Amino acid sequence: MQKPARKRRKLAAEKKYAIIEEVKRNSSSKSEILRREGLYSSDLQRFEDVAREGAIKALEQSHPGRKKKYSAEATPEAYEALKSELARKEKALAELATEFTILKKKVNGE
Repeated sequence: MQKPARKRRKLAAEKKYAIIEEVKRNSSSKSEILRREGLYSSDLQRFEDVAREGAIKALEQSHPGRKKKYSAEATPEAYEALKSELARKEKALAELATEFTILKKKVNGE
């Protein structure tokens, strides 16, 4: 009699991580968990290696401190657009300040 071939199945990343966490919590029943899930210890080792590499990569990309709200490098087009918007708003502010001064003089009777 031949043994049926082990059926290959795909586990979701969340399921793999849940298995890793369960083994960490219950290290005494590692073989029982692997049997229940139909996995070998080499499968678990591979999951742990991938998780470790992913964690290290994520930590390398994170930087301490506040997150920047803007891009460190602005394109020349974006810079010119912001510069022209600032000029337009400064002109509008100057016009409103002049109008406010005129209205203030009229109200005060000057």
